Amino acid sequence: MTVDEVTTNLRRAIASQTRVVGLTWVHSGTGVKLPIRQLAAVVSEANLKRSETDRILLVVDGVHGFGNQDETPVELGCNFFAAGTHKWIFAPRGTGIIWARAENWARIQPTIPTMHGVAPYEGWMEDQDPGATQADFVSPGGFKAYEHLWAMPEAFAFHQSIGRKRIAERIAALNTQCKDGLARMSHVKLHTPRSPELSAGINCFEVAGMAPDTAVQKLLEKKVIASASPYKTSYVRLAPSLVNDEQQVDQALRAVHALS
Repeated sequence: MTVDEVTTNLRRAIASQTRVVGLTWVHSGTGVKLPIRQLAAVVSEANLKRSETDRILLVVDGVHGFGNQDETPVELGCNFFAAGTHKWIFAPRGTGIIWARAENWARIQPTIPTMHGVAPYEGWMEDQDPGATQADFVSPGGFKAYEHLWAMPEAFAFHQSIGRKRIAERIAALNTQCKDGLARMSHVKLHTPRSPELSAGINCFEVAGMAPDTAVQKLLEKKVIASASPYKTSYVRLAPSLVNDEQQVDQALRAVHALS
């Protein structure tokens, strides 16, 4: 994989009828991290020749980059950014965020009525137009798991206390250690790019002659937690995070080596 290959593929794929480009920042099936900034530049280039009503929106699924990369949605250059926060942020399961600039919220129309925003609720009560869509218009109605929502600020504060740059460097170091170790094993085929510019916190690989689920079970017997990607093409995955250290990465690599 190269940045030029990916940007060229996107440039060729954009057609006159294209209105939305959807990208996954870090692919959970391969560990590949897309160069979102460069891809955003391709979309911006295509938009130069379009009217405001025809411009392409860039929507990013950022779940496996949000919390381990030193980039914000604004810096990435996307129009909409969605991410669960129960993975790398360590917030409760079932929590997440959607980010957009105000002008982009105004371009969409909610499909589910909300009880969260005051303006749409009062507009419904008074039979009046609530105006342009805002972020809180898109939050679905009903009762929330408030104890989960109340825990989210603590998770974000934990990350902010460490700092996004330090976290990104730590994740890159641990995962480089993991990938380099896997790449040296003759019975292992690493599918994730070794460069930190093209990968993040997920390392996908095959063990020769062994099904991914079998490898995961054997690693668990050695007290190493791995997973098998739940897709048509499945790989074994290791994902060192802030809760791990170098010794634990070495322990995981020894366990993988023993699978030979």
